Amino acid sequence: MEQRSSIDPDMVVDEIMRKWPATVAVVLRYKMLCVGCPIGTFHTVAEACREHRIDEGDFLGELEAAVRGER
Repeated sequence: MEQRSSIDPDMVVDEIMRKWPATVAVVLRYKMLCVGCPIGTFHTVAEACREHRIDEGDFLGELEAAVRGER
């Protein structure tokens, strides 16, 4: 069974990047400006995806892959 890192759409983007630094590359690949953004400390994944018009499922999948070391 695949083990998930527990990233979910309600987690704050900044929290994810701090807990799993490998996810920063995913955020940058999507051209999201969350790295260093003061709003990143408040925006959830769902809010950031909506704001940047990014498919939430794809983004979460890539975050999970980064945490597992696959990206």
